[in-house]
Amino acid sequence: MKEIDLKKSVYELTSAYPELIGILKELGFLGVANPVARNTLGRVTTIPQGCEKQGKDLAEVIAKLQAAGFTIKR
Repeated sequence: MKEIDLKKSVYELTSAYPELIGILKELGFLGVANPVARNTLGRVTTIPQGCEKQGKDLAEVIAKLQAAGFTIKR
């Protein structure tokens, strides 16, 4: 089972699930595809924080992640 803990950093999540990089990029989180940005900003940013910074609806992002086969831990 692929579980995304929303309290974990984007870096931790994309390290555990590399396929998440493409999914997040598709959702508009373009920096996630840049290894340098993912390694710096990604270490201190969670998905909810990224949604807030970019004005994205967290519920929509969660729905897309669930559709991609992930379970969400809040």
